[in-house]
Amino acid sequence: MLKAVLLDLDNTMVLYDEPAFYESYFISICRMFSDIFTPDELKTRVIRATMALRQNNGKVSNRRFFMNVFTEGCEERESEIWQRFMQFYETEYHKIEVEVKVPDGLHDTLERMHRDGLRLVVASNPIFPLMVQHSRMDWAGIEKSRFNLVTHIDNMSFVKPRAEYYLQICEKIGEDPGDCLMVGNDAVHDMVAGAVGMKTFLTKEAGEIDYTSVIVNVDDRYQLQHIPTPDFTGVFADVASVVQQLRG
Repeated sequence: MLKAVLLDLDNTMVLYDEPAFYESYFISICRMFSDIFTPDELKTRVIRATMALRQNNGKVSNRRFFMNVFTEGCEERESEIWQRFMQFYETEYHKIEVEVKVPDGLHDTLERMHRDGLRLVVASNPIFPLMVQHSRMDWAGIEKSRFNLVTHIDNMSFVKPRAEYYLQICEKIGEDPGDCLMVGNDAVHDMVAGAVGMKTFLTKEAGEIDYTSVIVNVDDRYQLQHIPTPDFTGVFADVASVVQQLRG
């Protein structure tokens, strides 16, 4: 019986042009670090540390793993660097211009699931602090009190597309994977939840993702061929009927 619904954030509940946003993001964050790193060095360090998070085996938080990689060669400045990140997210992140849409039925569906007593999780890739996850929820007017868990860089020690990420969520909310539904727009990062026994729903609003631009090694190519097929596919508004179906 369905007891919990996990929902991706970017281009699932919040629709926007991610590449354009992150182009502006890097321009802005580079200014914050201009006295420490050149723009190219900062961008390289951020991307390298973020990609490395896929190697985190659960022994440390994602923040610890990220910072270990990011600060290679300047470990003595780690505390200062993390504080600089937090200053950026507190004072500049919300100033980045972004044009946001929400999928039809978003708020009604969330309210209905919350009212029905389902445990709700914002299952956004935990590569950012909680305040950043909250900022993106605010873009779409998503009510934070409806959610039992929001995954972020400090409370998780795995990232998508590792299946362990979904098992860690289940441990935190006290539910069996077989009693959970994962809703997301990414056929790899989100649908891999099916590998641990979750039901999966692939949303259509954001369109298909071109994975040829993000494949970096043989393991990535292998992974793309071994992701379970979604149990359900449709627009976000269809989630409500799927939830009712799974609740029996």
